[in-house]
Amino acid sequence: MAASVRNVTAQDDVKALPIDARHKRRIEVVENLFAYSFVQPSFKAPHKSDLFESIIPKIPEIDVKIVEFAPKFPIDRLSKIDLAILRLAIYELMVCPSEPIKVIINEAVELAKELGGEKSYTFINGVLGKLIPHDTTK
Repeated sequence: MAASVRNVTAQDDVKALPIDARHKRRIEVVENLFAYSFVQPSFKAPHKSDLFESIIPKIPEIDVKIVEFAPKFPIDRLSKIDLAILRLAIYELMVCPSEPIKVIINEAVELAKELGGEKSYTFINGVLGKLIPHDTTK
């Protein structure tokens, strides 16, 4: 007897795994930051988020760090989704570090794999890798 083989898609995998509440919150913040990058003056966030509201006033200093650690990629030329992921991760790393560094970077890489382009995750990982101190045992 031949065993029946079911064609499993990535969509099936997503449905099978519950989304961690922190991951879901980060996705919503990235979506807000993405939308904000298009309509700043009159922006109304689609997802209510204190984290998002805390990031907005820090964007100028976060962007300085992005420019410093990714000098070949001007802010206005970056993919808007990559920019949103970087803004969230840099905020979490530098302004409000509530999670271990490795967790924040891993989460940013995972968001880039889910939401970004084909090479977004390597770009995000590279920028964040330059940003943090090399001794991450703390």
